[in-house]
Amino acid sequence: MELRKRVKLSKPEHNLGLFQDAPAPGTCSSNKMWGKERSNASPEGGKGGVSLLGGSACCSGSDILPQWPWQQCLSMAAGVLLAGLLALTQAWCVNAIHENLLWFSQLTEVEREISFRTECGLYYSYFKQMLQAPSIQEGLSDLIHDNLTESKRTINLLQRMNIYQEVFLSVLYRSLPIQSYLEPVYFYIYTVFSLQAVYVIALYLTAWLLSGSWLAGTLTGIWYILNRVDTTRVEFTISLRENWSLPFLALQVTTITCYLRPQLSALQQKVMVWLMYVTTFCFCLTWQFNQFILLVQALIIYTLDCADFLTTTQVTTLYLVQVSGLLSVWLLQFCNSMILGSLVLSFIVAALFIRHCQSGLKTGGLLVRLGKLLLHSAMVLLLTCIINYLAKKALQLRSDEHIFKFIQSKFGLGSTRDFDASLYLCEEAFGLLPLDTLERLAGTLLLYPYILTLLLLSGTLAVAALQNLSRPKGGSAEERKGGGEGRAAAFRPDVAYNLMHTLFYGLLAFSTMRMKYIWTGHMCAVAAYGVCGTELWTLLLNTLRCNTKVLLRLVRYAVPLAMIACLYYKFWPKLMEELSELREFYDPDTVELMTWISTKTPKRAVFAGSMQLLAGIKLCTGRVLTNHPHYEDKDLRERTRQVYQVYARRSPEEVYDILRAAGADYVVLENSICYERRHRRGCRLRDLLDLANGHIMDGPGENDPDLVPASQPRFCEAIKTDDAAYSAMFTRTFQNKTFHVYRVKKKRKKSTKSSSEASEAQ
Repeated sequence: MELRKRVKLSKPEHNLGLFQDAPAPGTCSSNKMWGKERSNASPEGGKGGVSLLGGSACCSGSDILPQWPWQQCLSMAAGVLLAGLLALTQAWCVNAIHENLLWFSQLTEVEREISFRTECGLYYSYFKQMLQAPSIQEGLSDLIHDNLTESKRTINLLQRMNIYQEVFLSVLYRSLPIQSYLEPVYFYIYTVFSLQAVYVIALYLTAWLLSGSWLAGTLTGIWYILNRVDTTRVEFTISLRENWSLPFLALQVTTITCYLRPQLSALQQKVMVWLMYVTTFCFCLTWQFNQFILLVQALIIYTLDCADFLTTTQVTTLYLVQVSGLLSVWLLQFCNSMILGSLVLSFIVAALFIRHCQSGLKTGGLLVRLGKLLLHSAMVLLLTCIINYLAKKALQLRSDEHIFKFIQSKFGLGSTRDFDASLYLCEEAFGLLPLDTLERLAGTLLLYPYILTLLLLSGTLAVAALQNLSRPKGGSAEERKGGGEGRAAAFRPDVAYNLMHTLFYGLLAFSTMRMKYIWTGHMCAVAAYGVCGTELWTLLLNTLRCNTKVLLRLVRYAVPLAMIACLYYKFWPKLMEELSELREFYDPDTVELMTWISTKTPKRAVFAGSMQLLAGIKLCTGRVLTNHPHYEDKDLRERTRQVYQVYARRSPEEVYDILRAAGADYVVLENSICYERRHRRGCRLRDLLDLANGHIMDGPGENDPDLVPASQPRFCEAIKTDDAAYSAMFTRTFQNKTFHVYRVKKKRKKSTKSSSEASEAQ
């Protein structure tokens, strides 16, 4: 696809401080860095109850200056209104960019479908399939007993893939009276863009909860929109699973933040637990990589538990929410074994079991507790490996092997010639985070306050952790809960969780660029908390010896307002310029190919080719595929490697046998793969195949000493010569500048083998 230029003719606040500090009855605290710890439950009788966004009912304005109730209500309404406006702005921006990038409204149906590239086209094809089914029941039956996605196989798509969102949308579209004025494709993309609005609202609320100021939420939303290149790629990968799931992950982080706030009533805690479960369930249901993201989150919870920042009840609740979400998805996905064999379930079971057995884990002095924690962590790791190994053996699970091979190869622990691992390693999205990402983030004034906030919070968290571990017996979080006068301060658990969240997912983003979209959105909320919260300003004003309540309130409002004004002045013209830049979808060769397939081939014809192209063929033509981009299946990965031998140095007989074994009637060869120049030597698809087959790679450069020259020419090149050895088994039926389509004959001619041998002898 090419893109051609087109010519155009005061607030409800209650910042609890970095450390929980209980004010005297009827008064407001001064937001001191250290203070008495208070309970995680509200006092009896409901006095001093907590507003989920604004803090306590008796103390507002971040415990600096009091506000009247009508001022709180007005400020709350203003904050909610701004959240809605920023959310709508983000949804409108991505929709406008998508339209301007492709001129989507003027495209034909086949061009619109071609714009759903790679696996996006595969997922959208199931939404289209459900709408074309005579009834919802028949559509579901076709998905459960699908024989179009993989030739010669009948698979349960609801079990194999995370496509419940497509099913839900198709049912909703068929049920609503909107068919006459809203096309299905617009209903689909508008839903995805609406989730971007949900994403912004979730980040806004997280920043608001942490800082007690909706100015932090406003700054978060603005940063998210301005850093669109690094916070989302939804405008050109609409159907990608992460675009469905990350908004729910952000909502889950918001509910966790709220759940960990002090002084929640029992009812509020129950509501938060249910919201955590719902958001976790939605996140897991919409992305096949949910188990790996939740594993990182489980490690965060484990770390906070070891450092005694969470109570036993909180830790157990958070673990069980994860387990409940995963098991609910396991049931909906017809007992998908990949979920039961996931590392995160094994880890949670091991962590809870070892924790239950080690009742004296949080007793003793600093050195004793550190020793216990090391032993505890080693036991949890060992038991996790044992449970996971036994689970995979019992379930005969090999679906996620390629992911662990990729991780091993990435860190130099596994074979560098493994075909599946190399496919990931050679893609830029799975490489290290480029440094220009940090340059862009710094250009929008996001990186600097983020780093300062991170350094301050990390330092105070380390101090608090050492103090927690130094306490004698009886000093655990749950035993200190609701403690009286004289107790040491406790680091706010909601702040601690968000700090560990941004640290862990930041490391994940630096190791794998594709994962940066989990980190950068939350990064906006953490940076806004640093700017609009009291911690940085309290430290600075104390250093300058001019810390007063009025001055503190002045700077924490004036600075974010000044930053917002600066961002508006600097980036609003650029944003308007970007939104006015018009381009156009232009891919005539692919359009010609799809039109030919739709009109000149049988409806049950089976096509072989690259994963990316075949996804588009299924969406545009409905033909049967030999392989596809959803890579989470061992047999499919092996078939894909076999089908890709059309780009390797293999004899026509070998390729013919492979294609016939897969049931292929046609094979589509792409010049962009056969003569690829996009990747460096060693990362081109033909190089990966040569390495896997033990052959020397094309072109100048070094080769490993154990590689040997291939005895056959490259199939995708040699077949175009129309040599008798190839024409006896393959017939060219279509070609243009980009694609060559060959029909695979049902039977070989008898003279094929002898003619091939004769040509080799010559």
